[in-house]
Amino acid sequence: MNREDLFQQLLKQPDAIWDIIVIGGGATGLGIALDGATRGFKTLLLEQADFAKGTSSRSTKLVHGGVRYLAQGDLLLVMEALHERGLMIKNAPHLTSNQEFVVPVYSLFDVVKYTVGLKFYDLLAGRLSLGKSHFLNREKTLARLPQLKPEGLKGGIVYHDGQFDDSRMTMALAQACVDSGGTVLNYVKVTGLLKNENGKIVGVKAKDMVSGDEINIKTKLVINATGVFADAVTRLDNPNAKQTMKPSQGVHIVLDKSFLPGNSAIMIPKTDDGRVLFAIPWHNEVVVGTTDTPVDTISLEPVALEKEISFILHTAEQYLVRAPKREDILSVFAGLRPLAANPDNPHSTREVSRRHKITLSSSGLLTIVGGKWTTYRRMAEETINKAISAGFLGKRKCVTSNHPLAKPVAGNISNRLHIYGDHSGEIEAMILEDPSLGIPLDSRFPYTKAEIIWICRNEMPLNIEDVLARRIRALFLNAKASSAMAPEIAALMAKELGCDLQWQEDQVESYNQLVKNYI
Repeated sequence: MNREDLFQQLLKQPDAIWDIIVIGGGATGLGIALDGATRGFKTLLLEQADFAKGTSSRSTKLVHGGVRYLAQGDLLLVMEALHERGLMIKNAPHLTSNQEFVVPVYSLFDVVKYTVGLKFYDLLAGRLSLGKSHFLNREKTLARLPQLKPEGLKGGIVYHDGQFDDSRMTMALAQACVDSGGTVLNYVKVTGLLKNENGKIVGVKAKDMVSGDEINIKTKLVINATGVFADAVTRLDNPNAKQTMKPSQGVHIVLDKSFLPGNSAIMIPKTDDGRVLFAIPWHNEVVVGTTDTPVDTISLEPVALEKEISFILHTAEQYLVRAPKREDILSVFAGLRPLAANPDNPHSTREVSRRHKITLSSSGLLTIVGGKWTTYRRMAEETINKAISAGFLGKRKCVTSNHPLAKPVAGNISNRLHIYGDHSGEIEAMILEDPSLGIPLDSRFPYTKAEIIWICRNEMPLNIEDVLARRIRALFLNAKASSAMAPEIAALMAKELGCDLQWQEDQVESYNQLVKNYI
């Protein structure tokens, strides 16, 4: 993918009428764009910042049915998510994996309760099950989780769910969309909607955030898939539109792998605030979270509250022999959940659900809010089906349930480079030609110069944050250590993108300011 080429193609077609314009480059928007493109519709996606800049890069890194939703009795959501979990793992094996979880239990009642509950979870997964749940005695549980507090422990319930790399998945979706004939552009902000004399939407006004150029683009259909910014877009259509969501902030901390050695993850089924808490091995570190804090301010760069960090540390302390301290945190990141709410009572948390909602305005703006990463594909299918049933598009069958996000990798490729799918061989070839490109940029990370150069040429990054936060995951894994890499990343990008020394200095300074939010 080359941003300049894609943008120039757009400019060369000023009178073209797209079938679909998707606003929003997170999981939902990219899923919809891929669905549209694979059905043969002329599809354009516009993202105001970088792909997955918001919620879609800040998840718990799970592809799951949702054990908590099972406890709440939302069986339909769990069944849908478990089915989609199986499809995602099948279609993106290079970015997903089967993760074993252990639920520590401290009473005989909990042994029975969670054994039965997780057996039911297995049953709902059906043929797409990742492994059967079972009970472990106290000794075997401590053997799997040596850092778990042994006092009062009766044992553990093992179950299986999926794990993935969220922002790498968005890049796979973007690439698959382009490969299927679609166009995706980051850093292009939709600033208005074009309407005909009947008040129907016929296009968008957009601004290239790089050059400042403004363009009008014609389309048959506009889909609002902007997550927590969805209400802002609906108000471009109708300034009096009611609020459709209740945003909630979720925070995670990242700790050294020594806090959870081994391959098993921990699931705490009930915390002091009634949530589930996970401690999960991820990229050789441990992600612990999450929180659920209602928020009124929506931002592209949400910041964790001190009380949220303290809550996670306090909960971890109750279960781990070696209690993590504030100074042990390698990175802390916050994300906003775009929870679909009742428009007539948007502040009622009782009405808030992980389900998604699709609405169509009188002027023809199709909006989707809510949902979760695991069900992105089904949400996309339902959105395009809604557009077809409403008469915006011709009837064509969805094909994404069997659409791989990468071709099989041939040859002897290192395991870690599998995250680049069938393009991993291109990076290996660069290293073979110049072995110096295969040396890690920092001893605390596995990332190499070859990866950064390949990313610059193929994945449309425009600043070093795009690379350090989302193309590779350095910012999320170890914020301070990522700062040490920033000057070299800036130099590599400058060479590839044709930027000067002043650009490099400005980028490093800007990035170091951002890092403060993650420490």
